Amino acid sequence: MGILNNLKSPSLQTGGVNDYVHVLCALSRTISPADLLEEVKKSSSKWMKADGGVPGFSWQAGYGAFSVGESQADAVIRYIQRQEEHHRQVTFQEEFRQFLQRYEVAFDERYVWD
Repeated sequence: MGILNNLKSPSLQTGGVNDYVHVLCALSRTISPADLLEEVKKSSSKWMKADGGVPGFSWQAGYGAFSVGESQADAVIRYIQRQEEHHRQVTFQEEFRQFLQRYEVAFDERYVWD
């Protein structure tokens, strides 16, 4: 996991519920979000199929990546840690649509979920 070992952040914050995961990390300028996600998906799929006991595990094709400033890191960490509680009020899909709309990311609903 070369890319994952080269993250600038001394801490990596992850969390999710049952059908998605959030990752907060600092990327060096030499690592693209696409390369990071490719490595995360590849490594975790291998682990889930072999050691995790989930032979049919697979990730969806896409992902969402958003940047945040250092001053927002603590709020994002709290958000990640409270996913189960948070999604009792709003679903992941509803919230993802809201993110896309808030940051003016054009999307076609037919291609967001697979």
